[in-house]
Amino acid sequence: MMDSKDLEAEIHPLKNEDGKLQENLENQTKKEESLKSSPLQSRLSRCRTAAFFLSLFICLLGVFVISFIIPCPDQPASQGPWRINYDTAVTYDFLATEDINRDRVQDVLFLYKNTNSSNNFNRSCASEGFSSPCTFVAAVSGANGSILWERPAAQDVALVECAIPQPRDSGASSACILMGRLGSFIAVNSFTGETLWNHPSSFGGNASILSPLLQVPDLDADGTPDLLVLTQKEKEVNGYIYSGSTGHQIGHQDSLCEDGTSGSLLFVTRAGAHYILLPCASSLCGQSVKGLYEKVTGRDSQLRRDPYWEDMLNTTTHKLLLHSSGGIRYLMNVPGKGGEHLLLVSSEACVLLDGQELAPIWTFSAAQVLRKPILGHYTPDTLAVVIENGTGIDRQMLFLDLNTGVVLWIQALPGLPGDPQSASLPTADHRSAFFFWGLHELVGANQMEPREAHHSLYMFHPTLPNVLLELANISANIVAFQVALFEPGRHAACILLTGPAGPDAPGLVSVAKHKVQDLILSSRVVRLAEGGPDSDQAIRDRLSRLRYRSTA
Repeated sequence: MMDSKDLEAEIHPLKNEDGKLQENLENQTKKEESLKSSPLQSRLSRCRTAAFFLSLFICLLGVFVISFIIPCPDQPASQGPWRINYDTAVTYDFLATEDINRDRVQDVLFLYKNTNSSNNFNRSCASEGFSSPCTFVAAVSGANGSILWERPAAQDVALVECAIPQPRDSGASSACILMGRLGSFIAVNSFTGETLWNHPSSFGGNASILSPLLQVPDLDADGTPDLLVLTQKEKEVNGYIYSGSTGHQIGHQDSLCEDGTSGSLLFVTRAGAHYILLPCASSLCGQSVKGLYEKVTGRDSQLRRDPYWEDMLNTTTHKLLLHSSGGIRYLMNVPGKGGEHLLLVSSEACVLLDGQELAPIWTFSAAQVLRKPILGHYTPDTLAVVIENGTGIDRQMLFLDLNTGVVLWIQALPGLPGDPQSASLPTADHRSAFFFWGLHELVGANQMEPREAHHSLYMFHPTLPNVLLELANISANIVAFQVALFEPGRHAACILLTGPAGPDAPGLVSVAKHKVQDLILSSRVVRLAEGGPDSDQAIRDRLSRLRYRSTA
């Protein structure tokens, strides 16, 4: 059967031819219009090409101007190691770092006691109303060791804390707070050294000031944290609250506990309640910041109490229902799941306590913990606690997994009583580099007849568990030591503060900075086990390429 179109074509053949002719004419017309418009399209194409190359030229010109003609801003350039000295002076166990001159390099703050300041600053004790000698606070450039500012701040310092935030209208973003032993209480601008406020304290002549100076939440609603000072008179420990922005006392003092010692800390429970904790012999004393504020002022506070903790606290003695084997020596806040945990170090053991219930998570028996432990990462992103167990030739460096208490690394390393606190610094591989002090030589017990005491600084990185690097040997008395990241992404450095062992015999006080990378390149490789495919130089090169990251 024929299709309807074919049938129509047979019936009307001329009509079909006319249709094809019409279609051909339309196609020919479109081709002619296309040919007529092609010059216009060609011109548009040339314009687009010209615009493209013009834009490209402008971009390249901009890159050239920025790269070669406009000078780059001066980048802070550390001039290698530096050292500054003070004759016939004494110093304090205090070091702090902060970018004071805004050159993106951390600067160094420290204290010394002398009659006059350095030759660059004509400021004496008498100019600030003190008798000679008095305590100076000094700020030194981390890049080159030049003195940025220094000034007399107290007759004799008992407590100091820097990087205390200040109100915006004060003209200072942060302050150093210094508490004098003889009644002075002063805040100085961290960036200029100028006085922000200065008040006499009211502790009484027989009271001793306990460290540290604690920052507590903003209680007077002026936008800055406030300050808590603990003092001890006979057996009683009292707390004094001061405004962090003005230095004025808030309310009156109140008794916290009896038989307390230095080493207090501020702890935040999972309910968001702030508590002051401090060692009290073999017990743990505590009080809520809310309760202390309301008691010394008679006013309500927006802070919280934790009902669970309040049930554990004895309302009379302020002691927590917690028993410790041996006297409590150190308290530390440590990160934990869902909040902070509490690391308690006694004379016989280290115990990690759950941050809410204060129940032991793990206990590690230790013969004698020599110094306050430090934290760092032995494996990537997993915290470890470093304990110095024992003294003299019996000292051991112990790395414990913070979550389980399992020993990760152990090494015998004889030490000296004057060795400084150990330190750690996070590395880019999410581990940490560890720095600790020991004897000049790793020797056996039968060879321990010390000649002249030399403190040796050792570096350890977990990727090389059988290697220590001996970075430096120091014969002077080390008062304070710190490792810090001075320039993000650039270099870490060690800061050493050395001086006389006591305040009664003035001598040479010295502050020195050394780049960790420079110390590594000239270090001695100490192999803790036989063998190993790498040469000493290969080990130095490998550790010198470490990159460090900020703890923040």
